[in-house]
Amino acid sequence: MEHRIDVLLNERLSRLHAFLKRQGFYPVVISSALCFGLYVTRVFIGRTWDFYSMLWNLFLAWIPYLCSVWAMHLHERRPRRWWTLLVPFVIALAFFPNAPYIVTDFLHLGARPSIPLWFDIGMLATFAWTGIVLGVYALKLMQEIVRAWVGRWLSWGFVLIVLGMSGMGIYLGRFLRWNSWDLVLQPGAILYDIAIRLRYPFGHLSTYGVTLMFAALMFVCYLALTAGPKPKSRE
Repeated sequence: MEHRIDVLLNERLSRLHAFLKRQGFYPVVISSALCFGLYVTRVFIGRTWDFYSMLWNLFLAWIPYLCSVWAMHLHERRPRRWWTLLVPFVIALAFFPNAPYIVTDFLHLGARPSIPLWFDIGMLATFAWTGIVLGVYALKLMQEIVRAWVGRWLSWGFVLIVLGMSGMGIYLGRFLRWNSWDLVLQPGAILYDIAIRLRYPFGHLSTYGVTLMFAALMFVCYLALTAGPKPKSRE
């Protein structure tokens, strides 16, 4: 009996490991651990809690990725039951801008007497890279699901729409200080801010500049991380 339980447990752990490996789970865990280690080192060296908000931003960047993994798990189990994916998809899309948003934390970079500038540059770059990878992996998983439903070309349309919305989300978060949960708490106020900028585009050129720049950045990163060199398949 115990042997059978051990076999079943090993089989489940093996399936879980294979699933997480396919979703890129281990690289983002290692990258996030490096972020945490660098921040703890900074606190130990400088005796200061500067940049503590980056840990929160990293946590928020994990939400769309985990929801995308959740959606993929449901999709693989019951691919025809698309309605079961609505909740993880909505959450993933709502929090998706938090992943590339970490790049904007470079605004806080500056010389500090207790910490070498090179250390802060490296730490911020690590956080930004981790956020980008989390965002790319999350979007890749969602694209694969959408592709199974509507085909390859429409799935790329989905990618472009999400990246465009992400660029706008970064602007709303960094400059207007909106959060993802405000989509539920204050949806009218957010829609008003967006509508004003759509109605008077020339009065809000920075909105379009930030949106397009970060959407383009994420698109290039998406292509680089998902369509890079691949080994020739064996015939």
